[in-house]
Amino acid sequence: MPKSKEIVSSSDSDSDQPKPKKKKADKGATSDKKKSSSTKGPNGEAMFEIGRMRYATVSEFKGKTLVSIREYYMTDNGDLRPGKKGISLPVDQWNALKDVIPEVDKAVQDL
Repeated sequence: MPKSKEIVSSSDSDSDQPKPKKKKADKGATSDKKKSSSTKGPNGEAMFEIGRMRYATVSEFKGKTLVSIREYYMTDNGDLRPGKKGISLPVDQWNALKDVIPEVDKAVQDL
């Protein structure tokens, strides 16, 4: 018959006390931000990477300037194409969003 396996603890004698939780890194810290640089999209629009496969773009559609925040995907032949998930704002709505950013930042910090 095989011998029974003993459970061996790797912690010290103070194992009765819970381990302190690790604090998450502050996502809003300015030291962690990298400088964003503009690249040109397939239609000549300015593209700014804001996350993995997420971009802010400035483009023109039917004579109107739009600022878009959108997820992109890679096609089989390696082209970067815009996905369905995202929003396009005309300049007046983009300016309204910029005006409320301090309030949004405060709400994020208060959570």
